[in-house]
Amino acid sequence: MKEKLRRVAKSMYFRVLIILLLTGLVPIGLIKSGILRNYERQASEQRAAMIRSQCSLMAPDFIEQGYLDGSPSETLESRMSQLADLYQGRVMVIDSDFMIIRDTYGLDEQKTVVAKELIDCFSDKAKKYYTQTKDFIEVITPIQDDATKEIRGAFLISVPTADITEGERSLSGTVFLLQVVLTLIIIAAAFYATGILVRPFRKVTSYLNNGADFLDEDLSLPDYTETEMLARAYNQMRHHLKEQEESRQQFVSNVSHELKTPMTSMKVLSDSLIQQAQVGEVPNAMYKDFMIDISHEIDRENKIITDLLELVKMDRKSTIIHIEDTNINDLINLILKRLRPIAEKQGISISLESYKPIIAQVDRTKLTLAITNLVENGIKYNKEKGWVHVSLNVDNAYFYIKVEDSGIGIPKEDQEHIFERFYRVDKSHSREIGGTGLGLAITRSAVLMHHGAVRVFSREGEGTTFTVRIPLKYTKTEKEEGEDEE
Repeated sequence: MKEKLRRVAKSMYFRVLIILLLTGLVPIGLIKSGILRNYERQASEQRAAMIRSQCSLMAPDFIEQGYLDGSPSETLESRMSQLADLYQGRVMVIDSDFMIIRDTYGLDEQKTVVAKELIDCFSDKAKKYYTQTKDFIEVITPIQDDATKEIRGAFLISVPTADITEGERSLSGTVFLLQVVLTLIIIAAAFYATGILVRPFRKVTSYLNNGADFLDEDLSLPDYTETEMLARAYNQMRHHLKEQEESRQQFVSNVSHELKTPMTSMKVLSDSLIQQAQVGEVPNAMYKDFMIDISHEIDRENKIITDLLELVKMDRKSTIIHIEDTNINDLINLILKRLRPIAEKQGISISLESYKPIIAQVDRTKLTLAITNLVENGIKYNKEKGWVHVSLNVDNAYFYIKVEDSGIGIPKEDQEHIFERFYRVDKSHSREIGGTGLGLAITRSAVLMHHGAVRVFSREGEGTTFTVRIPLKYTKTEKEEGEDEE
């Protein structure tokens, strides 16, 4: 248990640590990437907007001075050269026929250029006024006649983005330093937070390592709602284990006592015979009486051992149950036939009332044992010239067996305990008539194995009624099917 909790605490520590690190470091990486992309986009948009603004200021002069119609202008030439030098780029003026009439590089003048962006520009459908490649930004600005609103031409400006790239690198270095600092802070915070989160588990392991018996004290972990729920579940398990341990100790104590009692009686009887033999000859009548008593004690010991073995068999998780279609009427008749001689010796009458023929899927041996114990109890704990009445009934899902007697009854405070092992209502009377205190426990186990139920109704001095309900069709539970597959 201790080693398991230590492993759980260690595993929990590393899991929480990894989760916290991932939760902190992954967003930092995403933020860095987002900052750099955003810087590049904003810098490009700002550069393009500035170029477009300057081109828009020049556009009216190109219309007024007829530059697009072939009229030269040193002023406009100078302004285009200044714009190209300012951005260390290339400025081209294109007319409505898509012909380049001016190129500050002087390479493509009088050539025709056709591009989707230009077509969109002339048709006034351009959604984005610039495009960006790996190393350049291309800005397209229409040259529009303010009077007619006609687009007469366009500026096509290409500028390098080396300075933007260099700024991005510089920003990347700064962000990286920030990332390192934040990473160290997150790692430190993760270790600290992990220690706090896993502290309840360390409490448990420390609590157990200090030699504390976990069955003696409840565990308190009010640190968080989750740990409080864990502590509650742990304490429930502890109480359950404690009850099982107490039950086991009580069972062992009862078994020891029950097995020791007949042996003690036999020891006393045999010692008495030995002492009598040492003094003189043992009278035949005394010898016979003592041997009869010893024989009875042996039978009693054998009965206890047989019942214990039967109960142990039923307690096994993998108990084999042999289900077969059985005529319940015939089975009960057979049980009563075997028990009538015992009842007649005590002046007890046994009767059976059956309403319908019943065929059910049961384990004959185990059901026989259960019903036999109920009828035997009715005989043993009955009054002189009393009776035991057994009745059978059935509906569409269950069959019912009722065993009534006119016996001494069971006090109300004892009724909830009578199915416990070795529990006796009247211990002295039970031993006199040979009871082991296991019969009803065996009955209950056998009935539960059939997925049935058994109940008791009794009044002290007025007799007792046991009612057994068992399904007509035996259906395996999921747990039983899993055990079969194993």
